Amino acid sequence: MTADLTHWERADLEAWLRLSLTPGVGNAAARRLLARFGSAAAIFTESVAELQTCVSLAQAAQLRHPPENFSAACDTTWQWLHSNHPEFGHALITLGDPRYPESLLHTADPPLMLYVMGSRHWLERHTPLVDWQHSLAIVGSRNPTPQGADNAYQLAHHLAGQGWCIISGMALGIDAAAHQGAMAARSPSLPTIAVVGTGVDRVYPRQHKQLAHQLAHCGLVISEFPLGTPPIASNFPKRNRIISGLSRGTLVVEAALASGSLITARTASEQGREVFAIPGSIHSPQAHGCHALIQQGAKLVERAQDILDEWGDQMPKNTVKPPAASASTATEHPLLKAIGYDPAHLDTLVARTGWSAADLQAQLLELELEGWVHRLAGGLFQRTGQA
Repeated sequence: MTADLTHWERADLEAWLRLSLTPGVGNAAARRLLARFGSAAAIFTESVAELQTCVSLAQAAQLRHPPENFSAACDTTWQWLHSNHPEFGHALITLGDPRYPESLLHTADPPLMLYVMGSRHWLERHTPLVDWQHSLAIVGSRNPTPQGADNAYQLAHHLAGQGWCIISGMALGIDAAAHQGAMAARSPSLPTIAVVGTGVDRVYPRQHKQLAHQLAHCGLVISEFPLGTPPIASNFPKRNRIISGLSRGTLVVEAALASGSLITARTASEQGREVFAIPGSIHSPQAHGCHALIQQGAKLVERAQDILDEWGDQMPKNTVKPPAASASTATEHPLLKAIGYDPAHLDTLVARTGWSAADLQAQLLELELEGWVHRLAGGLFQRTGQA
């Protein structure tokens, strides 16, 4: 099979799909079989005795028969590969394909195949999909604070503008903010990659239908799961090893102590990648996971340059210098100083400023309309990233 977008031979496709879909045969067993017999198609010509040189008797017996609904899966995948879209394409990338990401190939459990949807410019090349030396995973809470979402957006925007590939999981919250910030940078490099826990033909969560469409046009959406795979809870932690494996490092923006983002951070560490974390308020549950990572040795990040400094400021080619931020007298507003950098209740601000509640409400509304303050639940107010 060549690295062309659609030129699969039907027999080769069926062999790879059968290998990947056979129950009880995981990635490790499949790799042993491929190494022993040379190709996916050759595996299914071997006897049970020969197969047992690589796998168990139960696995060898399963390989002798096509999995349930196999014919329908082949038809669906074949049609998907050959579906024509004027702006983005579909590809199925296996181990050994020149587009298979090299950094992922050298992790402990590389996926057997990657289903990819995205920009034809990137899919039609005969080189790895990702320049992992200039790729950063940004992950975090699905329910971030406004400050956390803004941090993710701004960091992704800055780094993508500098030519870095931003990788995340297309989840609600921090993931979405990172993807959006990267796409807004309009970088000449690959702007962003989403690794999803469903089939690439399924959008989850549903409210990210437009985001998925944007990613397919100017980036890539990747999954190891077969087409049509619905959102299954156990698949999302599993996909996190791909997010970290594609990246040189992982940045956690906000995370509670019991968070899927910490799974990604752990897999990044196990893969020998750098782990970064942004600190937050000691009163915010969304900061406790990041603080734990920093205590365990993660690099504390306050700005994008902290990441570049850690890596010796190795910049990819064709970078775009972001415009300098303009100064604003709003940062000198006494009410912003009174709020500080933690969420503050209206009653607290009355005590700090000595102003009446009515005056404070008027000033807060003005700052909110100008984008300097976020109004939170429970009567709390918090400065935005630009403040």
